[in-house]
Amino acid sequence: FVRQTERSLQLMTQRAVEAESTVEVLKQKVFTLQGELESYKVENKNLRTGQMTDLGAVKHNIDLGLQNLYKIITGANLSVKQLASGVESLNFVAEVLKSAGKISEAEAEKD
Repeated sequence: FVRQTERSLQLMTQRAVEAESTVEVLKQKVFTLQGELESYKVENKNLRTGQMTDLGAVKHNIDLGLQNLYKIITGANLSVKQLASGVESLNFVAEVLKSAGKISEAEAEKD
């Protein structure tokens, strides 16, 4: 009975030593994983900050593009108005020339 108890005690001691060894290995793995987790958290934060910066830059570029587009539209509207005014002036000159031509023909017929 004593031998069986000693043998059981040795087996339990051996299991306890193995369990303690396993616990130490797992503690080391947990420590390593916690370090990696912190590293990933920092990297994630940096990526999000960078993404915000990128989005800010994109918004800024869009705003500049819109400002330039509005300037171009304003310039184009002015050019179209000037062109329309020029067309009206040319039509007026054409009518004056047409009238002058009729007057010249009428005077030529009198002679």
